[in-house]
Amino acid sequence: MTAADNRRLLDYLRQHTDDMVADLKRLIELESPTSYKPAVDELGRALAAKLRELGGDVEVIPKAEVGDVLRARWNAGPGGVVILSHMDTVWDVGTVAGRPTRVDGDHIYGVGSMDMKGGIVIALWALRALRALDLFSAQPISYLLNSDEETGSLHSAREIEAEALSHNVVFVTEPPQDGAYKTQRKGVSHYTIRAKGRAAHSGADHASGVNAIEEIAHQVLAVEAMTDYEIGTTANVGVISGGTRPNVVPAEASIEINVRAWTKVNQQAIHQQMMNLKAVNPEAEITVEGGVGVPPFERSPEIAALFKRAQGLAAEMGLKLEEGRTGGGSDGNKTAALGVPTLDGMGIVGEGGHAVTEYGEISSMPERAAIMAAMLRETH
Repeated sequence: MTAADNRRLLDYLRQHTDDMVADLKRLIELESPTSYKPAVDELGRALAAKLRELGGDVEVIPKAEVGDVLRARWNAGPGGVVILSHMDTVWDVGTVAGRPTRVDGDHIYGVGSMDMKGGIVIALWALRALRALDLFSAQPISYLLNSDEETGSLHSAREIEAEALSHNVVFVTEPPQDGAYKTQRKGVSHYTIRAKGRAAHSGADHASGVNAIEEIAHQVLAVEAMTDYEIGTTANVGVISGGTRPNVVPAEASIEINVRAWTKVNQQAIHQQMMNLKAVNPEAEITVEGGVGVPPFERSPEIAALFKRAQGLAAEMGLKLEEGRTGGGSDGNKTAALGVPTLDGMGIVGEGGHAVTEYGEISSMPERAAIMAAMLRETH
């Protein structure tokens, strides 16, 4: 595809910016909290209709506890590209009624506008532009929309991994606040440490007690000391609990921990540190539970080359595209960890994800759809 074709894509999409905004408004109005399957399935039906209009071979993959997973394919076969989006949001049904979608200048405000219904609109219009300009290639393209990303994609992980392994490249439409495509994300681990002591009356029999809160305080300090900013590993004690009453030496206490690391090596190193923790008070006991939840999305040479290709195509359209990384995880962590080259952060630019101030930048939609369309055409 020539540089002129790429500029045609951008021109076409900019001409249809108002249509993209209208589509995004409609998707926001179709509220889709992860926990309410009927609403997610209603959104899925609307998206299935749009994908069929675009010539996709659409399959609905039933799920009992969460919304059904949606998959559309063009030129089915091995290789090619899979686009990955999620339909679910963190917002309950009824939120839009109290906070209706509005446009203010270049910003479209609405719950789910950034995370990640704007990304869905970008993918749909990338596909539409290729068809409208007769630039659709013969390579396989798959679009997988899952329904439980906001709770870890536990019910859709199998479909995500299988689809990634049957293709050469994965594009993820998560939103980037800074506009940069993401080529690296931290892995996530979760742990719970429980301390067991011995209860006693705090006045009449204090000396016979073993204070579990005191023990867990030692563990808090030990865990927080595992943070190493130089290598980008963080260990955060986010929840602490224990005790029953001020006049009772507490017999039990616990902490919950979130760990982030850029590499598998560092993730495993801190895991071993967690598993090797010992009680400071010999009369207390501790147990450590948990482990790796999400593997790191590591920047491989193939991922770096994929970004360079996207950056070059953007430059042909007169657009600037930056490379970035983030400590937050996504479904892209799963696909990159499988060894499938993955580009993330390809969704709408904006701010306020998971907050009532959430918005997307309207002008970013046609630009990012054009880059995605060019990548769909050029990536094999």
